Amino acid sequence: MPNTKNYDDMTPEEQKEHDRIAREKEEAEQAALPYKWKQTLQDVDVTVPVPKGTRARDLIVTIKKKHLTAGLKNNPPIIEGELCKEIKVEDCTWTLEDQKEIYIHLEKVNGAEWWENVIKTHPTIDTTKIQPENSKLSDLDGETRAMVEKMMFDQRQKQMGKKTSDELQKEEILKKFQAQHPELDFSNAKIS
Repeated sequence: MPNTKNYDDMTPEEQKEHDRIAREKEEAEQAALPYKWKQTLQDVDVTVPVPKGTRARDLIVTIKKKHLTAGLKNNPPIIEGELCKEIKVEDCTWTLEDQKEIYIHLEKVNGAEWWENVIKTHPTIDTTKIQPENSKLSDLDGETRAMVEKMMFDQRQKQMGKKTSDELQKEEILKKFQAQHPELDFSNAKIS
């Protein structure tokens, strides 16, 4: 019988086991795709294996704002479908590497969000579990790094249906103000 317990109600051990099972399922789904992919906040890189000895003229690669097709001419596409998010077509490229892989570089329109998948209909990944490469994050100056970490926190909070850092900060300010002014009625106050 599947565990129907809410994640927040689980013990740390149950959460760890739940995460392990989810990670294994996700890894198996991603491994079954006919391509490999990785991402940063700014871009997505897709690697599509093709038969050794393939030449660029044997390929069809079409990159559009919301659509990607890649494969061998006169064959069904290896990858085809609507992208999960929009891309900057003019900044995207593809190359044939070692006559055995199509390497496709996609620049995200919104460089502040993680993609759940490349093609909308393909299995998703849990973006709340993404651990950005520390080297990339540490390359940023302090102000930019703080902004990126805040965006990542806010995105995780939104995906879990929780409050963003700005909402939490406003709530804290209102609580302090209420404590300083107990004579005022805040029962109908709306924070925006």
